[in-house]
Amino acid sequence: MMNFNDLIKTNKQNVKNIIKLITKQENEDLEQEVYVKAWKNVEKYEERGSFKSWISTIAKNVSKDYLKSAGFKNSNNTTSDEIVLNTLKDSKQTPEAQIIRNERQVRIIEAIESLKPKLKETIMLCEIYGYTYEEASKKLNCPLGTIKSRIFNAKKELTEKLEDLL
Repeated sequence: MMNFNDLIKTNKQNVKNIIKLITKQENEDLEQEVYVKAWKNVEKYEERGSFKSWISTIAKNVSKDYLKSAGFKNSNNTTSDEIVLNTLKDSKQTPEAQIIRNERQVRIIEAIESLKPKLKETIMLCEIYGYTYEEASKKLNCPLGTIKSRIFNAKKELTEKLEDLL
């Protein structure tokens, strides 16, 4: 069992993306709320499903609750006419475009998940968590050339797997 901090780090970008998708903004307060709820309810999480889907559900619920909250309504003091106009503008691209975007994200995540562990670990550190090659080299305790080689091979494999999306 990974420790809680590792689980949070692993799911940080996912939580950020869900919040941004639902609330249309980045919101560190909501991210914190997701982690606090996850931490308080960690004993309710049974290792039947994936931790990622569990914390994703918490992030979705926290985001939806925020949209219903008075704090959001007050900070978002646009007139109802503006809201209607924005909704109409958005609705042209919403369901289908949203589904396509979600499917792309799922495909990309699945492709990364299918990489060999060392390639996955390296591509996650450098491309998802923003480590430099030098930092990744220190963290993974291997030569810089190995990091560069793994990144090259991971990108090559991902390009093949996701060819139709490019």
